[in-house]
Amino acid sequence: MTVVTLVLGGTQDARERAIATAIPKNFLCAAIIEGLPSGINALDQLAPELDLEVARVAPGCPCCTGNLTVRVTLNRLLKRTPQQLYLSLLDATHRESVLAFLQEPQYRDRLVIGPDLRCE
Repeated sequence: MTVVTLVLGGTQDARERAIATAIPKNFLCAAIIEGLPSGINALDQLAPELDLEVARVAPGCPCCTGNLTVRVTLNRLLKRTPQQLYLSLLDATHRESVLAFLQEPQYRDRLVIGPDLRCE
């Protein structure tokens, strides 16, 4: 099972710094980030020995504008069965809709929803 952490609030840079700080060592991890970085970001600075796969999708809410893109990206990342998945949300007001999407039948036996990671 993959534990999913929704990363909410703050700027994109703040959410990426929060993910970089939270990644457990010796875990296979993945992150889905909305949009392109605004320069050198915290995830690019992580030590190469960490097993982290970062996927960037077009800006927008996974339950609205990027639904198909996020589903394809999520399915591709889940093939490696990461222990931890971080899903950065541009708009935290859609949290409940994203949780409903992650609890659909095709993900129910593969994902466990963990605590949110909130940024300032």
